Amino acid sequence: MAALMDHLGHEKVALVGHDRGARVGTRFAKDFRVRVDRFVAMGRNIPTRVIADTYDAALARQGYWFFTFLQVPDLPESLIAGNEEAWLTHFYRSWSYNPDMLTAEEIDVYVRAYPAAGAVRGSCMDYRAAAEDVAQDREDADQLIDCPVLTMRGENFSAVGEAYDVLDVWKGMARDVRGSPFPSAATSARKKQPEVVNAELLAFLDGWSG
Repeated sequence: MAALMDHLGHEKVALVGHDRGARVGTRFAKDFRVRVDRFVAMGRNIPTRVIADTYDAALARQGYWFFTFLQVPDLPESLIAGNEEAWLTHFYRSWSYNPDMLTAEEIDVYVRAYPAAGAVRGSCMDYRAAAEDVAQDREDADQLIDCPVLTMRGENFSAVGEAYDVLDVWKGMARDVRGSPFPSAATSARKKQPEVVNAELLAFLDGWSG
């Protein structure tokens, strides 16, 4: 990301990351402090180290079970193959405030893409890198992110909302944190309430000229 910024001639960025992208953004905001003007962590984002330090059976039952499952070598690939529709539909239906937010045709777009060579393994390897992610996060756990941070998530995602006070967690990650959950949304606030999400983003990014 830093090399791409150099190539495009950007000294600083306003960084917006959703879900896994927010984890990458968190690491970037710590490793390249002077290059991030402000940072938005969207979605059900609890920093990787915090999840690792608090993970237990109760948290797994609340929705984080797949963090462990996908780290098992090779087995998830074998079990998901041929069952992509059931696998993906489970998450789209159970993790949405409105289970019917996505139509069957919209879900099928993802289902058709998932059997592509390396697709499932690639998604699994993201979780299998967790040990390295946590080690990096613990190394500089006492160093707060310097730039302003906005957290954005749906208030109706119980796996996060019941287990963590998201804003309080992020106050332990950065010096300047703001944000509140969006009503009538779970993990996909940007899809369920795009007007509200965009308004919050524009307000936070106001004054950024790039």
